[in-house]
Parts: sequence; structure tokens; C-alpha cells
Amino acid sequence: MSETKKTNNNKQKTVRSVNNNIRSSVRKLNPILRGIVGKKVDIAIRDLQFSEKRITRDIRKTINSAIANAENNFQYDIDNLIIKEAYCGKKITMKRFRPRAKGRAAPILKPYSSVTIILSEKMKVESHGTKS
Repeated sequence: MSETKKTNNNKQKTVRSVNNNIRSSVRKLNPILRGIVGKKVDIAIRDLQFSEKRITRDIRKTINSAIANAENNFQYDIDNLIIKEAYCGKKITMKRFRPRAKGRAAPILKPYSSVTIILSEKMKVESHGTKS
């Protein structure tokens, strides 16, 4: 028996870039990532550039890596790329201790996260006039 692979030409190719071990918590990354989903790539980079958050530099690097993947691997036009998905997940948490009064110790948790950016090419929608 031979298997035949079906390929769907209408399926939209997506480009993905993952940045592991970002030194920030998921709680701080989520609002930033929610703000860039659905935007064009250049607008998202501009918004991140003017943000006062430290972590936006790493997110910009991840977006630029995804753009380079799209351009080199799939020959996409950079002007038509939009951010389809952006999400983050927990990684390791470094545990450190700080000395406190009366011989006690207080924990310091240093969380790490991974950021995934998925880009897709914006499809052109043709208009066929007004509905009547």
C-alpha cells in the first residue's frame, strides 16, 4: 500500500520565530504581545521602539528574525506581512535567596519565558462593487 500526500495550494504559509530564555515573566510579556497581534510588521516594530518597557528590545529582535525567515525562506514581500499570532510561555525559574532579619531568608524568583511570533502574508481582497 502506498500513501499519497495531499497538498493544499490554498493553505496559507506561516513564518515562525521563537526566542527562548527571555529574562522576563509571562505576566509582563502578555500585554505587550497582545498589543501587536494583527498589526503590520513595520507598525508593530515602531510601536515597540517607542515603548518604555525594557523587554520590547527582545521582542523586536524576534520579529526581525521572523521577517528574515519570511524573506529568505519563502520570498515573501515584507510590506505585506502581518503578525498573525504572538504568544509566550513559561520556562525555568532561577531561585535565589536574600538574607532577612533574625536569620531568616526570603526567596527571589527570576523567571524566564519564551516568545513565539508567527507572521503571515496579507491577502489582497478584491472589491466587486457595492451590494444592492
